[in-house]
Amino acid sequence: MADTLRRLTNTCSFSVLQDKLESWHKDYHVISCDQNLNRCCELIELTAKIQGQLFAILNLTAAEGGHYAGVDTLKTRLLPWLGTCFSMARSSVTDDTSLQLIQESVEKDRRIRELSASHDSDMQKMDTQLCSTRLQLDSVRAELSETHKELDETKSKSATTLLATEDEILQLKADLRSAHEQIDMYKRKLETLDDYERQIRLLRDEVSYLSTDKAMLQERLVRSRSPSPLPRLSRSSSPMRSESPTRAQLTNSSRYARLVSRFSDLYAVERLEAQTLLRRYIADLEMVQKIIFIAVVEAFKTAKLAYRQFKLRVRKTLSSSHFGLESLEDAAVDYIVRNLDLYDVQASINDVINAMNVNPRISFPPEVDFVLISALIRETCRVAFAMQTLDPPLDLAFSSDGELYIDNKYRRSYDSEFTAPLVMYHVWPALVEGDAVVVKGEAVTRRGAQWSRSRSRSVSPVRSRSLSPTRSLAFNSKRSLSPERLRASHL
Repeated sequence: MADTLRRLTNTCSFSVLQDKLESWHKDYHVISCDQNLNRCCELIELTAKIQGQLFAILNLTAAEGGHYAGVDTLKTRLLPWLGTCFSMARSSVTDDTSLQLIQESVEKDRRIRELSASHDSDMQKMDTQLCSTRLQLDSVRAELSETHKELDETKSKSATTLLATEDEILQLKADLRSAHEQIDMYKRKLETLDDYERQIRLLRDEVSYLSTDKAMLQERLVRSRSPSPLPRLSRSSSPMRSESPTRAQLTNSSRYARLVSRFSDLYAVERLEAQTLLRRYIADLEMVQKIIFIAVVEAFKTAKLAYRQFKLRVRKTLSSSHFGLESLEDAAVDYIVRNLDLYDVQASINDVINAMNVNPRISFPPEVDFVLISALIRETCRVAFAMQTLDPPLDLAFSSDGELYIDNKYRRSYDSEFTAPLVMYHVWPALVEGDAVVVKGEAVTRRGAQWSRSRSRSVSPVRSRSLSPTRSLAFNSKRSLSPERLRASHL
């Protein structure tokens, strides 16, 4: 293609065509018509030759571009031009229009060349950017591969660490299990130690008791050997107690302190636990506190009655075989102190629950039973029964709703009206020894409380309903050794 274009340039075909056009233009009016036609045909022939060479160059250029290069140019410029040339029957374009078209064509060619140059520069820039992008992609791929390698290493290290951590956890669990076992062992040892200490205290009391008896016997022996013995009073004619103290008398002060402390613990621990249980079924806090107070009062009444009956049976059993310096009353009390576990506490619990079921001052949901607070009733009965063995015994102070508030006897609850003079209801009874208050009770004072010596409120009717499952279990449970079943062999 380059050789053909060079030959076309060297022949100066367009220059010859321009010279002939100028010569024809000068001689057009001088020469004849046939000569003008001949010159026109000569120019056409010359133009056809040039066009043939241009078409050859066009063919070679299109062939060098490949199958698809130059297709847009041929479609947009050559084919429309050929269609226009073949469809025109006669020339309707003037010379001026032709020159204008030629100028427009040249201008379009120039623009096409500029666009082609800019396209080539853009392509070069895009190639450069593509190369840089490929380089960046290669670097990113390399970094990704490195990251995968690091991730695999981290996974392997994590797996190793996890295995080590699991081993440590298993070891710690084993250590914790062994620690719990040691704690249980120490607890058992501590309980055993407490039993030993209790036995030691009992043995010390026994030693003290025996030492006192020994001293009394030695004194009596010395008196019996003296030349002027004192007159001895017969047992039947002396209403006084013997001079030898019994076990109950020796341990009276320690049992007194322990029972007072246990009564305070009932208020601080068992009362709150019972209150928490009752609040699950009763929303009214006042009713809950009344139920607990009445349960404690009834437990003391039942325990005192059970103590009197138990003491009568013990005296009846010991009367036939009793001998010694101590009186029958002291021997019965001493026996009860030594055998408090023979107290039938379950029977007292049942009696307390029966009394609460017919109490008109309190109400309870029908789907549950007062057996819920049997733990509080049981401990209160035991404490009250043991308090009857003291000399003098401890008891609850008399109380009634609407009574005058006494500061030495009660303390006000947190929700009380501190200026109210009367007691609305009681939360906890006061513990007294004779007329002296040992432990204060708790009461709620509010204005509007009516004073009455024996006040009774019909809050709920007497409950006559079938026994609930819990009550059936309570009544059918196996009782401890009953005092009615005491025999001489047990004493």
